[in-house]
Amino acid sequence: MLTETTTITGPRGPMPAFVARLDERPRPAVIVLEGIYGFDQELHRITTLVANAGYVGCAIDYLRGEEVARGFHSATIEDDLAMTRDWLNERRYADHGKVATWGFGVGGAVAFMGAMLPGITAAIAFYGQSITKGLPDGGDAPIKNAGELRAPLLLVFGGIDTEIAEDDIRRIETRLAAAGKTADIQVYPNVGHSFFREDRDTIATREIADAWDRVVSFLRRSFK
Repeated sequence: MLTETTTITGPRGPMPAFVARLDERPRPAVIVLEGIYGFDQELHRITTLVANAGYVGCAIDYLRGEEVARGFHSATIEDDLAMTRDWLNERRYADHGKVATWGFGVGGAVAFMGAMLPGITAAIAFYGQSITKGLPDGGDAPIKNAGELRAPLLLVFGGIDTEIAEDDIRRIETRLAAAGKTADIQVYPNVGHSFFREDRDTIATREIADAWDRVVSFLRRSFK
């Protein structure tokens, strides 16, 4: 396993990143997006998990060390995603033109927004409450722009998530259908928010394993 901590520089200035890959052979890449827990070791673990599955994992600190309310700027978040996409496409170890996003919580909404960008192959959002409720800086809820989606989606939710009601999930399905978009949507009835995190003493072992299998299968199909 090859890992590195680096900095990606673009219009918003330097942005910390953590990259993991098995070797130097060109592989599709997955941009991993933090939520309220920030750019922590758990995000590094997930990025390494992506690499072990045969992809380039690239976690970016788009919040730049700030709290979500202060560090999240919906007007410029697409710049960070585009900057990371372009940076990956320039790496010798990344398969040019094959870039996906995978985000958690607020990062799930960012991943969803990534599916609207050219050059993003697929997007995965785990418990992305801001997809329907709006972004922390007061910007529109990403679901309002469902018609702009370009890439396939995998959306994963917990059925007892206090941040995301059943009506929110139904609203996503309705808006996607109205926009003529399709998505793989999985709801685990017995888990709540952040169930995929290993550091929360979760007992959702079965759901975590199934969700990971779905991620791997979705990426495999999307990167064909």
